[in-house]
Amino acid sequence: MPDQPALVFAAAVLLAIVALTMLLLIVSYGQLWFQAYWSKARVTFFELLGMSLRKVNARTIVQARIMAAQAGLGDITARKLEAHYLAGGDVPRVIRALIAAQRADLDLDFDRACAIDLAGRDVLDAVQTSVNPKVIDCPDTASGKSTLSAVAKNGVELKIRARVTVRTNLQQLIGGATEETIIARVGEGIITSIGSAESHFKVMEHPDTISKAVLQRGLDAQTAFQIVSIDIADIEVGENIGARLQADQAEADTRVARAKAEERRSVAIAREQEMKASVSENRARLLEAESLVPKSIGEAYRAGRLERAGGTTGPA
Repeated sequence: MPDQPALVFAAAVLLAIVALTMLLLIVSYGQLWFQAYWSKARVTFFELLGMSLRKVNARTIVQARIMAAQAGLGDITARKLEAHYLAGGDVPRVIRALIAAQRADLDLDFDRACAIDLAGRDVLDAVQTSVNPKVIDCPDTASGKSTLSAVAKNGVELKIRARVTVRTNLQQLIGGATEETIIARVGEGIITSIGSAESHFKVMEHPDTISKAVLQRGLDAQTAFQIVSIDIADIEVGENIGARLQADQAEADTRVARAKAEERRSVAIAREQEMKASVSENRARLLEAESLVPKSIGEAYRAGRLERAGGTTGPA
């Protein structure tokens, strides 16, 4: 039988170690545990200790659970919050987004909110934009352009500035196109609609027809936003592109005609020089032929083929 004093001593040491451990846990996590307990977001001391061992900020997790419990978001366990924290997510922002979505009666659950956050999107801003739509300038002022330039069928340029009101589409936020795509599509739609107009007067009289035509194209497909409205904020008349193009074409035609006339002139001058050379050549031949006439006459006279004046012939 072991010695009784030794057993008592061992039990006392064990109790002391347990008491010291509990004291350390209470000192380290007592405030958090007490706060979670009275907020109906209970966690155990061993869960808090496990968070520290896993290098998880226990205060962040507990405060997130408290917010979720007080907002009535249901049972979002500490394990789920820890998993999102360890994956690099922003736990407090996800909880605030869920609270805002619940207050606005939006369909957003914890798993989707975590997926949106891990995808690099601001989930809280997305929820706020769903509740309070935001306005996007088209074109984007950051691009250095203040207006869109489009030309109607009559050749007159119109400079347009539009404002697009959008709200976030939470169902397509993951993998959906961003604001840049919305701006590009709206700009393309406005330019196409103005280009199909018969006259710039019709566009200026009824600018709403442009926005309606653009809205009917479904430009928000496969994007993270839903287009609420497209408003033409400003229209300015630019230069007459058609007239300028016609003038440029006429000038080009004139240059072509001048070039062809110059070509014909050069051909005529070359032909003239050829004819002058031919005349000189023929004149030389004529002079050569004329120089042979006296010689031929003398030879004919000596041969007796010609008669002198008075009827006598030359020597045989």
